[in-house]
Amino acid sequence: MNIEKNVTESIPLNPNPVFGTGAFSRLDESDDAEFYSKDRFVSHLDSLALATVEKLIGTLIAEETPAILDLMAGWDSHIPGDLRASEVIGLGLNENELRNNKILSESVTHDLNKDPRLPFPDNRFDVVVNTVSVDYMTKPAEVFKEVARVLKPGGLFLVIFSNRMFSEKAVKVWREAGEEERVLLVEDFFKEAGAFEKPTVFLSKGKPRPKDDKYAHLGIPSDPIYAVYADKKGGDPLRGARPELMVSYGEPLDQETFEARQKAIKHTLRCPHCGEKMLKWAVPDNPFEVTWDNDFMYICFNDACPYYVRGWDFMYREGNRGSSYRLMYNPEKDCCMPIPVPTPRALRESIIE
Repeated sequence: MNIEKNVTESIPLNPNPVFGTGAFSRLDESDDAEFYSKDRFVSHLDSLALATVEKLIGTLIAEETPAILDLMAGWDSHIPGDLRASEVIGLGLNENELRNNKILSESVTHDLNKDPRLPFPDNRFDVVVNTVSVDYMTKPAEVFKEVARVLKPGGLFLVIFSNRMFSEKAVKVWREAGEEERVLLVEDFFKEAGAFEKPTVFLSKGKPRPKDDKYAHLGIPSDPIYAVYADKKGGDPLRGARPELMVSYGEPLDQETFEARQKAIKHTLRCPHCGEKMLKWAVPDNPFEVTWDNDFMYICFNDACPYYVRGWDFMYREGNRGSSYRLMYNPEKDCCMPIPVPTPRALRESIIE
C-alpha cells in the first residue's frame, strides 16, 4: 500500500539517560522482524478485558471522522466497529496479521526498534492508539516524540497495557517494574516528549475472570487494563475535555433495593451491593494500633462485588495505588465501613466461616 514517507525532520537516536544503561535491553535481542514473523492469531487478553479496551477507545475518541494510526498493530485493533473513522492505518511487523485486520484501510510494515521515525508527514492523524505493545519499545522517548509530530494539534495518543507480555522481548525496566510503576513509566514517556498535555490515567482491575476463559480454573481475576493518554498541545481550547470512562461492573442497583438491603443486613448478613453472604472474619490482635469493638466482623469476599471492583479505580484516583477495599459490617455497632485490601487474597486467612 502507498504510505506517505516525507518525514520533515530526523530525531536523535541517543539512548535515554534518565533510565540508565541497559534499561531498555531485552532477554532476547534477536531481530524483531524474525520473532514477529510467526503468525499469532490469538487474543492476548481475556474477553472481559478486551471489551474494556474497546469501550475505552470508543469513549475517548470524540472526533467525528478521525484519521487513526494503530501503532504496533496486529490482526485486531480493538477499535469499535461503529466508530466512523475516515481511515485506520496499522503499523506493525507481521504482514499477514496486518492483512487480516479487517478494520485497517491501509498498513505498513515498519520496525520501530530499528528506526523509531514514523513514515508519515507532520499533523497527519487525529488519534494514535498503542495497545499492549509499549513494553516492547526499546526507544520509547523517540517514539513518543514521533507520535507527537504526526498527531494534529489536540490529537489523542492513547497507550493501553496490561500485565501480560512476551517476557523475552519486553524491555528490562518494564519487566522489573511493578504494575503501578509501569503507569509512572508511561507518564514519564509522555512528559519527556514535551508536546503533550498532562496525561490522564485509567485503571480497570479486580474483575472476575470470564467463566469460559481457559485460565478461569486458576481463580485469578480478569486481566487488568491500564491506560495512559493525553492530547497533543495546541488543540482548540473551546473543544473541552475528552469524555471520561469510569469503571463500572454489574447491573446498576436501584436506590430503593440498596437501602432495603442495607437496613436488613443485621438479619441477613448479606452485602447490600451484591447480595452475597458476608463471611465471619476474626479481627487481628492489634493491626495498625487499631482497637476493635469485638472479636469478629463480617466481610464481603465476593470478587464480583461492584463495591470491591470499583474500589481499585477509586483508590488509584485518591493516590492509593495498587489497592481496593471490601465492605465490612460491624455487628456491635450495626454499621458498614470499607476495609482496604492490597490483593484479592488479602484478609482471607482470617475467615472463620
